[in-house]
Formats: sequence, structure tokens, C-alpha cells
Amino acid sequence: MNNNDLADAIAASNDLSKAEARKLVDAVIGAIADAAAKGDEVSLSGFGKFKVKDSPARQGRNPSTGATIEIAASRKLTFAPAKGIKDRLNG
Repeated sequence: MNNNDLADAIAASNDLSKAEARKLVDAVIGAIADAAAKGDEVSLSGFGKFKVKDSPARQGRNPSTGATIEIAASRKLTFAPAKGIKDRLNG
């Protein structure tokens, strides 16, 4: 499912135009991205949590040359599904 498919499903179930539903989908994704950029956790009841995790700098290897390289520290967005979602996935 992509953004358009999600917008179509929202439009069909809520008597909205596809354009209105697409604006809502884009607004929700934008709000989650803005919160993540600030380092905030986003918790959607019944769905799950988006958390920002810091990955420290570390050494790695260049696979083509075998040379040691420095991998810079970075921040990653992770998702932890809610129990209800886990239950639906697993049975």
C-alpha cells in the first residue's frame, strides 16, 4: 500500500474526495516527520510508536577494498507495533 492507496481507502470510508484524503495523509506523515526531526516519540494508540534512536559513530570496512572506514553517527527512526497489530500479524 502506498500513499495514494491509503488516501483512496480513507476517502472511501469517510465520504471524502480523494484530494481531501490525500491532503490528510500528507499532513499526518508531515506531522510525524516533524516530531521525529525534533527527537520526539510519536505514539499512535492501537497502532504503535515511532521512536528516534541515536546510532553512535563506529568503524566499518569498505567491502570492495577491505579498508577500514569511519561511519558517522546518525539518527534513525524506528517503529514498534502495538500489541493489537502484533496479534493481527501473528494469528
